Amino acid sequence: MPSPPKKPPAAGHHKLRIIGGRWRSRTLSFPTVDGLRPTGDRIRETLFNWLAPILPGSRCLDLFAGSGILGFEALSRGAAHCSLVELNPQAARQLRTNAEQLQADAAAVFQMSAQDFLAKPMTEPFDVVFMDPPFAGDLWQPVMELLEQGWLRDDALIYVESPPDLALKPPATWYSHREKRAGQVCYRLYHRETNRNPPV
Repeated sequence: MPSPPKKPPAAGHHKLRIIGGRWRSRTLSFPTVDGLRPTGDRIRETLFNWLAPILPGSRCLDLFAGSGILGFEALSRGAAHCSLVELNPQAARQLRTNAEQLQADAAAVFQMSAQDFLAKPMTEPFDVVFMDPPFAGDLWQPVMELLEQGWLRDDALIYVESPPDLALKPPATWYSHREKRAGQVCYRLYHRETNRNPPV
């Protein structure tokens, strides 16, 4: 007899798979939310190859967390902590559910805007920041400037996704480390170097 058809996922929910580390092949659910555009497997594989030397033991910040796939992937691969910041209440609730299911004690979810989070008193700077805002907004420049207000370690790495035609003006201490394009997404990794003389 033919096997019965698989039950479709609940309406409005989607699945993503963690691709490396201790939670490899575990799936995460995320809701249908305007502007939520999870980073695809190919880009993630490239990004985490870039980050592999410094990720173990690092403190990470996933701004505009959405599905949370970047933050949870970082924790799966050995990050010591990740703060996940998400404005949408439904998406933030699902992030907490995913953290509970993974028993990710090192994940902290904040339901607020990236700007409000970066206006909070800072306790300890971050080694790695993921920045993938909704493409319909214009949040790259103000958030990059806020990150420079004490949120980054001197040698932090900052990952940024944007439309390929968007001209970014990173802070003077951010130097281009890696850059690639996949379809309608340009993804960049900046290295923060405070002791290097900025270009004239």
